[in-house]
Amino acid sequence: MNDSTVVLPWLVIRQDDNGSRYRVGRYATRAEAERIADSLDTRGHKQLYFVERIDGPDDDGGRTPLP
Repeated sequence: MNDSTVVLPWLVIRQDDNGSRYRVGRYATRAEAERIADSLDTRGHKQLYFVERIDGPDDDGGRTPLP
């Protein structure tokens, strides 16, 4: 498998106190994404971390805020 065929449909999202959402990372499996979200969540910050599945390719590499 080359890099152009790697599928990373699971996102870890951070939501701050103002409701702004940002992509933290993309992962191949839900379990992997949930592990990352759980580890970030246990750090005691006020941000909320959660997992979402996407259906299509990500054009910007997750660098822009979500709506």
